[in-house]
Amino acid sequence: MELVLIVVLCVLAIAAANLLAPRLRIAAPLLLVIFGVVVSYFPGVPRISVDPEIILMGVLPPLLYAAAVAMPSMEFKRDFQAISGLSVVLVVVSSLGLGVVFMLILPEADYATGVALGAILSPTDAVATTTVKRVGAPNRLITVLSGESLFNDASALVMLRAAIAAMAASVSLWGVAVQFVWTVVAAVVVGAVVGWVFIRIRAKIENAVVATAISFVTPYVAYVPTELIEGSGLVAAVAAGLVSGRGAVRHLNAAHRRSDVQNWRLVELLLEGSVFLLMGLELKDLVFDVHESHETIWHALWPAALGFVLLVVLRLIFVIPLVHWTERRAQRVIAREERLEQLQSDLADAEHLDKRRARLVQNRIDRRLADIAYYRMESIGTREGFVVVWAGMRGVVTLAAAQTLPADTPYRSMLVLSAFFVAVGSLMLQGGTLGWFVKKMRLPDQEAQEAAQRRAIGREMASVTQRVMMEPDACGADPQLARSIETVRRLESADGEDEVGEIDYLGDEMVDRRLETAKQLRRVRRLIVAEQRKHLLGLRERGSYSSSALTAALDRLDAEELSLDAQAPPASTT
Repeated sequence: MELVLIVVLCVLAIAAANLLAPRLRIAAPLLLVIFGVVVSYFPGVPRISVDPEIILMGVLPPLLYAAAVAMPSMEFKRDFQAISGLSVVLVVVSSLGLGVVFMLILPEADYATGVALGAILSPTDAVATTTVKRVGAPNRLITVLSGESLFNDASALVMLRAAIAAMAASVSLWGVAVQFVWTVVAAVVVGAVVGWVFIRIRAKIENAVVATAISFVTPYVAYVPTELIEGSGLVAAVAAGLVSGRGAVRHLNAAHRRSDVQNWRLVELLLEGSVFLLMGLELKDLVFDVHESHETIWHALWPAALGFVLLVVLRLIFVIPLVHWTERRAQRVIAREERLEQLQSDLADAEHLDKRRARLVQNRIDRRLADIAYYRMESIGTREGFVVVWAGMRGVVTLAAAQTLPADTPYRSMLVLSAFFVAVGSLMLQGGTLGWFVKKMRLPDQEAQEAAQRRAIGREMASVTQRVMMEPDACGADPQLARSIETVRRLESADGEDEVGEIDYLGDEMVDRRLETAKQLRRVRRLIVAEQRKHLLGLRERGSYSSSALTAALDRLDAEELSLDAQAPPASTT
């Protein structure tokens, strides 16, 4: 009974935080952490300690999988260098740099212990992405921050493993590098295979709820075997999510996709809220551990403050040059536009190429030209770089990773509490001011460009509709169908008494004709929806429009497909 009451109260707290957060303009995770800290010191509330494996293995795989499914694949490819720099190189630099500092300020700590703490503090949290989205930041900035939060958890945990191993024995730099490569490559291969297999298994299941239930085990099926071969289970979960997200539109129907979206949003809400609530509730236990080790909160607070400042400084030193390098690379890509357009013109005049080869070359040129349009519209500069720096908040991974330190680690209790202070402090300071900071940076407003893209997609959809209506498989096979559809549509929308009388006079014959015409309407509309979706997938492959505009168009098609399913008469049981 007591456990049930705790679960109910936690769910209500998560719901309340998410309802209040938009009104208070505070991130919901921050509210939950504060609530947990306050509740932990209520009289009678016991000390709460959560096994870190529950977070690392039970909670993070589905959260990262869900985020990867929603990741726009084309934008991810375009900024892969920047994302990999932030999620891998910056994590390594921060871990090694902080390792030197902590070795100097903690007398009994060696360099391996310092690197371990640096790795614990290095990964950023995805909370920043939600905040940046809310204030209307450019899509490219959101993609970079989302990609960083997906992969830097795994990078930091690999560095932590290497540092812990170095505490017990000597580990060569070459061995660490080889292990890191194997960890990532093995994870990507296993995760991609799992994602590919599961998306095709789910495509053969008619019941959308059952298919979604199977999707809940996908991140764990990717995680477990990867960990057994000493890869990164978290990277495997991300890879499975990326493959599943890309294949869902092509292989699953609208009911499956809608079920996935709704149910996974609920899972994300509860899991993410639970871990931040637990962060706050664990403070009391962490403070008691520090006191039992004959240390004080101050001993944990000032290293945490120093670590936080160094993290921001290192991030600033790394991000600003990375942003300028990324923009210079984009300008080099843009400079190829004239050459690509000339190649496109030459290809149109070439008669010796077979159609298949010409189509492949044309698709590659179209993708490059779409990349140029993207870089020109979504430029990234110093102001965006400052936002990336300030959006580097720490979160639950930092606390969970700290609790995996061996029991004989020097200053273990103090290091865990320091990690808590860094995580909560960054959530409060950076999370509480990120919205204001983004507005102060006066980033370019892309609403007009986004609206123009949606109108352009609408025109392309209208063109597809017109083409389908002219095909023999649609109304072209029956010249009377189009006129019948128009007549019934006019009669059904009529308000005049004469027209209503006309409907009554036709009786059963008219009803039958109306039913038949409605059936034909649904058939034709399904043809149109199928062709429009095919056309949108082609646009997505070429990257012709932003992922947000294409996703909105695909969502509208899903809604129409579900509406057509609802209008269809039930199958006869006799």
